[in-house]
Order: sequence, then C-alpha cells, then structure tokens
Amino acid sequence: MTLALTLRPHKVLREDRADGSIILRSRYEIGPVARCTGDWLDLWAAEAPDRVFLAERAGAGWREVTYGVALQHVKAIARHLLARDLGPERPIMILSGNGVDHGLLTLAAQYVGIPTVPVAEQYSLIPAAHARLSYAARLTTPGLVFAADGGQYADALALDVFAGVEKLTSAAGPVGTTPFADLLVETSTDIGPAAAAVGPETLAKVLFTSGSTSDPKGVLTTQRMLTTNQAQIATCLPFLRERPPCIVDWLPWNHTFGGSYNFNLMLANGGSLYIDDGKPAPGLMDRTLENLALKSATISFNVPVGFAQLVAAMEADAALRETYFANLDMIFYAGASLPRATWDALAQMAREIGGKTPLITTSWGLTETAPGAMLSHQQSDDPSVIGVPMPALDVKLVPVDVNRFDVRVRGDSITKGYLRNAAKTQEAFDDEGFFLTDDAMGFVDPSDVSKGMAFDGRLSEDFKLSSGTWVQTAALRLSLLGALAPFAQDAVITGADRDALGVLIIPNRAAITARGWHVREQDGLLRSASLEQALTTQLAAHAAAATGSATRISRALVLANPPVMAEGEATAKGNINFPRFLATRADMVERLYGADGDGVIVIPS
Repeated sequence: MTLALTLRPHKVLREDRADGSIILRSRYEIGPVARCTGDWLDLWAAEAPDRVFLAERAGAGWREVTYGVALQHVKAIARHLLARDLGPERPIMILSGNGVDHGLLTLAAQYVGIPTVPVAEQYSLIPAAHARLSYAARLTTPGLVFAADGGQYADALALDVFAGVEKLTSAAGPVGTTPFADLLVETSTDIGPAAAAVGPETLAKVLFTSGSTSDPKGVLTTQRMLTTNQAQIATCLPFLRERPPCIVDWLPWNHTFGGSYNFNLMLANGGSLYIDDGKPAPGLMDRTLENLALKSATISFNVPVGFAQLVAAMEADAALRETYFANLDMIFYAGASLPRATWDALAQMAREIGGKTPLITTSWGLTETAPGAMLSHQQSDDPSVIGVPMPALDVKLVPVDVNRFDVRVRGDSITKGYLRNAAKTQEAFDDEGFFLTDDAMGFVDPSDVSKGMAFDGRLSEDFKLSSGTWVQTAALRLSLLGALAPFAQDAVITGADRDALGVLIIPNRAAITARGWHVREQDGLLRSASLEQALTTQLAAHAAAATGSATRISRALVLANPPVMAEGEATAKGNINFPRFLATRADMVERLYGADGDGVIVIPS
C-alpha cells in the first residue's frame, strides 16, 4: 500500500543582478555524495545482499539478480575487462537495449574506471540508421563492443567500423565472438588498485545527444556528475531512503533519463529495477501492460504518451489498476508536459484504489546535466510546473521577454564538455561557466519563486511568421494537444516564414479505432470523414480562444506515418525531434499550405 511520503517543500533563494539576470539556488544543503557508482554497489551488497537489484523477463516470470550476486558478477567481469587494455581511449560500446547483462557490464566497467558508450539499439537494428552507429564508433574508438543477441545484431557487428574490435555477446553470435558467460569465470586478477583509483573525475560513460541540428555530440559524463545528481534527488525526496524503491521501467539506458537517472536511482537507494521489455509503441505496449500486471512498483516513470496509453488500458482493466497503484509513491513524467486529462485520470484512479494521490511530478534536465537540474518535489496540481533548482546547483535566468528566460546552469552535475569536440564545448558555456541549455522558462508565479518554473520551449525551435510575429511553439503545442484529445497523440507546429500557423497531427489510432470510424490511408495521410469532422470542431474551438496569429491554428493534416527514428525524426525515448521532422516531411508542409487543399482541414477566419 502507499505510505505517507516525506517531502521537502520548495525553498528557493533568488538573486537579482544589475544586468537583469536572475540567479536561483535551492536553500537546502546537499546530502552526502558518493565517490563513485561502485561504492553504492558495495554498500547494498553488504547491507541487503538478498534484495533484488536487476530483473528481466524470463518465460512467464523474471530472471532476478540480487545485490550480492550482482557484486560477485561485477567483480568477475571487471577482472576480464582489465586484461583487455580498455579505457577512455578504448571504451566499451553497447549496442543492445536494456538487460541484466547490459547492466552488469556497465557497472563492471565503471567499477574499474572503464567508460561505456551505450547507443540507441535502433542504430543497429535499422539498416538505414547504421551511418549513425558508424559515426558514434569512429568518434569513440571502442576496444570492445557488446550486443546481447549476436544473431539479432549480426549486421551491425559486421560493419567495417568494428573490424578488429572484439565482439561480446550473451546469445550466440557470429563466429569469433566472445560469449558473455566467459567473463563470469573467476580469475586471479587483482582489481583492487583499479577500483581504488576510480574517483569523481573518472569518465563513467559517453552519452550521445539526439543530433537534431548537427551530428550527435558525445557528452562526457563523469562519476561526479552521476553521484552528485543522486545526492541532489535524495535531498529533495527523502522518502527514497525510507523504503527501497522499485520500478518496472522501459526507458532506454542509452538515454540519460533511463540510463543515468532511473538506473542509478535504484542503485543509490538500494532499489529494484525490473526491466520492462515493452514500450509505448505499436506492438509493444501489450508487453508493457503484461509486465506491469506482474509487478507492483513504488515509482512509475514514463513519457506522457506512455501514461496516456496506460490510462486507456487501466480504464478497461480493474486488475491492472489494482496492481499498478498498490504500492505507488510517485508518478514521474518527463520528455514533455503531461496533458491535464491524463494527469486527472491518474489522480482519480489512485484515489479510487488507495484513497490518496501519489506525488505526480516531473524534473527538468538534459544529457549534459546528468540529467536532473530542476525538480518539483512538493505536492502540486499544476502540470505546467517543472520544478525548482536542485541543491548545489546555480540556475541563471537571462531575460528574453516578459516572464520568459534563457536558462543556464552551473554545478558539479554539469558536464565539462563534448568528446573530441573543442569547438562545440567552447560554444556550450557562457563567460561565467554556465552551460547554455537553449531552453526557455518562466515563473509559475513571478511573485513567489518557490512555486517553481514552467517550461516555455526550446529557444531554437521558436520561429517567426511572415508578419514578424514570434511563435512560442512549446506552449502552443501543449494547449493544442489538450484541445485535440483524445485523437492526437502528438502534434508538430508549422508556419515559419508563412502567414499562418498549421499543424501536422500524429493520430492516436487506438482512440480513433475505439469509435469504430472508417479510416483509410491515402498519400501519406489518414483520412476519415468522421475524424476530420471531429478535429474541425476541436480546432475551431481552439482557434476561437486564440489571442492572435501566434496562437491561432488555421489548417491541419492528419499523418498516416509516425515519426521514424532511422530518419532522426524521433529519439530513442520516442519524443519527436521537431526540426528534423519538419525537414523530412517538407512535402507534407507544402501540401498543408498548397492550393488544392486535398485532405487539409481548414479553419475559417
């Protein structure tokens, strides 16, 4: 059952500077910061050796690895890794997605100071994305490459960029690959000196950015960044230390949210991570629902699209609702704002099952910030709040407009730069050493900074209409998704250098199918008279409430094809890369504004 949560109310120090900028800091002192991730594993292997640390699906149940066994395996693997002359110049590249062996290999490498380079599994599994994989390998020069299933990843392992590089696989792979089981065989190698040499500045991993406007950048992620971030989170959310957390989580470990925030949240607090091998995507959501039905978590992490699909499933499945909310302390969304309808549905179901609402919250950060920089750590009923600064972090707000600020951050959890890219590293920081995030925010209540900040889009994604009027796309997109519920799964705003705003709609096919409407795919569009009528009504209501040309949508298209990761249109997490999406769908944008109007939903002025 859910317990009363120990939370810390927001307490923020504000400093207004003569140049108009504002510095925000948490008033809380950060708690103890671990030396490295290996110290966490040592701690819990000693204090709770029989507690499950990592688990993955195996048949009808789970393959569970306890903390005690995990430490034993990590030390055995580390001994073999030390014999291979691996290090910052020869890291370990990990091609496959989340899995127990992936987790053990990562921790073994970090235990003795060898960095890992996890990349999106789609880079290997989608032939059209092999160029991105090759780029990442050329930049990082791995000395070992791992793929859980050697057969499934055979084409990627055979790329020229991996010629002469040792291949490690858990399941049978091409001739010449090393079985992962070989690394579990005990040897006499002494790992003590290497483990003792690992410190806060030791490189733990290289994580790649999405590469929305250029080639992906390799973010240097140190042990200090990872351990500081977990100390910041625990200071804000004391309940994490009051009972071991448990998650059933799909978020990919090549991404900072899943691989740094969530993975280390369990490790730092002695929690249990049950790996969800599904995700909120066609053909995979059913697996997620099956996994959630098997294990009750204390924290639920997801992106808004995932929570929306989960709500729809739980509305039709009472047993799933009971299991999901049985022990739930916190619902945590990231990647985008949670629509009001999804928030309200989750809160109502929680009250019906347990009589109280879990903490529904979010955090803000980037790959470069380890990732948490701001966190909403008090009860709120406002989905717009993304939080306040975490302890031991300086946030600088540079005015852009009325209550709109360019956000910059500085602290021990912030990267020092990008791998082998001095130019981009220099461009990433201002003259005071603050990292330039490119994100905009505003105060929820300018008279009370403790109420937190609201996300206001990426500065680079805003654009001007032909009239010169600026369009702030993030706020408009969020209001539009609320207006188009439940038929729009996502939306991409158009109109740069044009005279009116439009939208490319990614439909929620489940919601459309549930209404029994006849639909057909035609020239890249999803066509349905009933759907188009419903959307026309919703768009007209949204337009009627618009305050001007910068918020009024005049036309729309419903796309048949979702964002394609191989084209760079979506990240591994499933979020849309908006600049790339608009570039690859340029024909649809032209069609949206074309004269024939075939399939275009037009809202009269």
